[in-house]
Amino acid sequence: MADALDMTGKAVIVTGGTKGVGRGIALSFLQAGADVVVCGRSEPDTVPEIDGRRAVFQAVDVRDHEQIEQLVNFTMERYKRLDVLVNNAGGAPNVDAATVSPRFSESIIKLNLLAPLNFAQAANRVMQQQESGGTIINIASVSAVRPSPGTAAYGAAKAGLINLTTSLAVEWAPRVRVNAITAGLVRTEQAHLHYGDEAGIQAVADTIPLQRMAVPGDIGNTCLYLASPLSSYVTGASILVHGGGEKPAFLDAATTDKP
Repeated sequence: MADALDMTGKAVIVTGGTKGVGRGIALSFLQAGADVVVCGRSEPDTVPEIDGRRAVFQAVDVRDHEQIEQLVNFTMERYKRLDVLVNNAGGAPNVDAATVSPRFSESIIKLNLLAPLNFAQAANRVMQQQESGGTIINIASVSAVRPSPGTAAYGAAKAGLINLTTSLAVEWAPRVRVNAITAGLVRTEQAHLHYGDEAGIQAVADTIPLQRMAVPGDIGNTCLYLASPLSSYVTGASILVHGGGEKPAFLDAATTDKP
């Protein structure tokens, strides 16, 4: 199994790979031996690095299809191949769906749905020409499969991303596999902005069956599986990585005695 997860000689692009979940994904691939290119809109203070192996950073706005093409070309020129694309860049601030501007909603859809599509197209053109093909992994969210109050456009975009994954998997098989990870709550360096202090973070974690939020490495390890020969018959799938999900609210609301 260890050999199956060896990514030595593989070239990987992780969008939004300089912080949070993306950084965790990049570190997982670096540790497995891959050559990793990460991108973001601005250069970070540090790039992902582990055991003396460092990712290569390129400044890219994933909403700009010309910059996407440039990054794919850069990767091909540097490594002569592209084996894995992880569409991780995304997100949305909390807003009121009743009053948010159409322009804002359009920007959220563009970042979380259209950008992954455009990046996948660029990667697919390269991967289809490689004897080894390639793998595309889209990072979705549980916001796609449950109500997403405060981030309605984001949830809708992520739902679209899961559907897009299934369609591309059919169109681009057998040479290119396309899968999604439907991620639950992840504790990143910005967790306190969403959940408050440690007590608030733990209170949220207590609602999850595994009694903790995910860490970025949990998502990274699932990406490794989806990029490896261990998942050679997996395409068009959406893997839930959410610690068992969220306990239904009615269980606490019910007044009947529990057995």
